[in-house]
Amino acid sequence: MFGNPASAVSRLLSRYRAVAFAARRLLGGMERADVRCVAGEPKLTISFVLDGSRRHMLRDQSEELGKVLARIAKNVAKGQGRAKKSKRNKGQQPSEAPEPADVRLLRDGDPVAEDVVNAEAWQDGAELHIGEVRYAVQRNAPTFTAAELPASLLAGFPVCPKVDIEFGHLEDCEFTWYKEKVNSSPEPGEDGQEQEAVWTVAGSGRVHIPSNQDIGSRLKLHCTPKDGARPGPPKELVSTGTVEAGPGACTFDNRHMYTLKGTDEQTVRVVSYNILADIYAQTDLSKTVLYPYCAPYALQLDYRQNLVKKELAGYNADIICLQEVDTGVFVDSLGPALDAFGLDGVFRVKEKQHEGLGTFYRRSKLRLLSCHDIILSEALTSDPLHAGLLERVSANPTLKDKVLQRSTALQASVFEDLSEPSRKICVANTHLYWHPKGGNIRLIQMGVALRHLSHVISEVAPGAPLLFSGDFNSTPNSGVFLLAGQGHVPEIHPDWNSNGPEEDCCMELASPFPPLLSACGEPAYTNYVGGFHGCLDYIFLEPGKMEVDQVIPLPSHQEVTTHQALPSVAHPSDHIALVCDLRWKL
Repeated sequence: MFGNPASAVSRLLSRYRAVAFAARRLLGGMERADVRCVAGEPKLTISFVLDGSRRHMLRDQSEELGKVLARIAKNVAKGQGRAKKSKRNKGQQPSEAPEPADVRLLRDGDPVAEDVVNAEAWQDGAELHIGEVRYAVQRNAPTFTAAELPASLLAGFPVCPKVDIEFGHLEDCEFTWYKEKVNSSPEPGEDGQEQEAVWTVAGSGRVHIPSNQDIGSRLKLHCTPKDGARPGPPKELVSTGTVEAGPGACTFDNRHMYTLKGTDEQTVRVVSYNILADIYAQTDLSKTVLYPYCAPYALQLDYRQNLVKKELAGYNADIICLQEVDTGVFVDSLGPALDAFGLDGVFRVKEKQHEGLGTFYRRSKLRLLSCHDIILSEALTSDPLHAGLLERVSANPTLKDKVLQRSTALQASVFEDLSEPSRKICVANTHLYWHPKGGNIRLIQMGVALRHLSHVISEVAPGAPLLFSGDFNSTPNSGVFLLAGQGHVPEIHPDWNSNGPEEDCCMELASPFPPLLSACGEPAYTNYVGGFHGCLDYIFLEPGKMEVDQVIPLPSHQEVTTHQALPSVAHPSDHIALVCDLRWKL
């Protein structure tokens, strides 16, 4: 495609020089001085290149300009002094001492008075003169405050850089991807040094999917921050590792055939998925007891995140409710990746833990109106809404103590449909207590959650339907499923005595909602590990204003068990994502 390596390098250098020349023409043939000055902050920063090295100055916004110019002149003099000393040490005859540099700041061709404070002096479009060198001042230019590539790169899986921008917009930024041209027989250059890498253009855009031809190559990303057409200083990122081969067929590949396109204005695609937190996947118990069949590398976070991001991106969903989301995963991996695919997200961490709940929504389709997250145990004791339930639970101090020890959270988010603002929906997301004998605790948690959600809807979005997704750790014969699906649990239900007589607290429990529909039905299992399989995950829907339009089939049993159980090299979690399309009723 590019011919010999030398020719490719020449073309890339020519292109770079052309871009640099064009940029300098836009700045009137000048260098640039970047100034960051934000109202409310005491300091500003000034950054420019002088004598081949970048200088950064941190100064008070209230300081007079003359002091900064004097400091720049002093630094120039120091640099000239060091250059003269270096020549003497090398036995060269130093040139005569140059005249002290004239350092000025001009605006519209006139010098800015030296008693003007920095915050007012350093304006966009001003010119900084240091001797014969001129700089165009760029105040608060678009700037990347964070930029990095993921550590693990797999062929066929999306690579999404983590990039945060200040004074700009990610959708305006320019991204160019390069792949390293691998030399099968590398030879040192004439000086014995290793030759520089040769890069060829591989793609553009914020997300890049390397191909099998890229296996063994590093990736490089050249990105320019922008605010509209206004550019800022570019960054260049080079991957630490090379592109590796993917796992082949994954459990979600066939499912993506049903979700190739996004939904129309009358339909909302929903995903609920426990993605297996890294803090649980890396324990000795997980490696030796829970998932001994899973290859160790396939339990590593970087590897699993590649699979999670590809799986979620392929569903083209409008709402994604995730459980067991590590804090770092939300901030550094899933947040940036799903943002690149058009989704914004909100996160609720569990107290005393480093994982929690993440709810993502397609920003072109939905607008987040408000969040009403709670810790269920705290709400039980502090919100008068639950006074009756608290009184009944308090009748058994042992059970009460166990309930209050739990840090289980509930995410409650109210959205507005951008195509029809009168349509609102309350989206809830939770991960109930996990213990096999904790059915009584889960019932109480579900009771608190439903009462809270009913109150939120009545106060914030009257008439809005409820969409309640999550890992409920409850099978279809459980009290939790009965409470959701039939709206009532009798006092004789066996879950009230799930952990023996000492925690017995039999009571009738009613839901404030009409019977909810399990949108994806009752699959044979949504969790499949070596010692257990069962249906624990649901997307509950309040019927009336929405109906199920399509349920995306789960992976076949053969696909799930190809590598014995979950997780595996072809599936990132011990749970399976639920995916369905819901249609607004006319």
